[in-house]
Amino acid sequence: MTMPFAGGIDANANATLIFSLVAAVIYAFTLGMPPTLARSAAKTLAVAMLAVLAAKQGGPPLLVAALGLSAVGDAFLSRDGEKAFLGGLASFLVAHTVYVALFLRSGGGLELLAAESWRGAIALAMAAFAIVMLAALWRRVGPGLRIPIAVYVLAILAMGMSALTIDSTWVIGGAVLFMASDGLLATEKFLVPAISPHRAWMRLAVWVLYYAAQLAITLGFLLG
Repeated sequence: MTMPFAGGIDANANATLIFSLVAAVIYAFTLGMPPTLARSAAKTLAVAMLAVLAAKQGGPPLLVAALGLSAVGDAFLSRDGEKAFLGGLASFLVAHTVYVALFLRSGGGLELLAAESWRGAIALAMAAFAIVMLAALWRRVGPGLRIPIAVYVLAILAMGMSALTIDSTWVIGGAVLFMASDGLLATEKFLVPAISPHRAWMRLAVWVLYYAAQLAITLGFLLG
């Protein structure tokens, strides 16, 4: 079996990556179950182990921080209730801010969006996506959630656009998947009726897209 990092399957980096993947798969299989400590642990560990991997492989400190903050957000979102949701929202808001700093520091500058048409086209698509999501959510969420969600949408848009300055298809692809995951999460949580049969597959798709996004960004920096 070919592994992404030096050494075999039992090498430290590869073992850490496999640990993360196993935790992600375990959480995917428990999506329909009530919140438990074990379920929360699986969700949290999936991305926390990517943070450990990034740290052990000498990845940028900002990458380690963004992954760590994301794992904290996952811990919040693995529980029910509005307080847990707001805790997750705040954690991911800071994580996206750290990702913006990481991408801008590592990339070729925002002028690339104007210099290369394909980057500019994706940036416009991201902006349109954010505007549509914000308009749809604004009418459906309570007044207390409108400002936090608007700030979050702007943060993830900034994350996506700053990723476009990076010369890595892994990182850009990860950012696109991250935005798709958050858009689907917002749709499932706020726009789809509570009794909709579509919620089950949407929750699974949110997790798959999200984990794939974090994995792609991590590998983009560690293997690029």
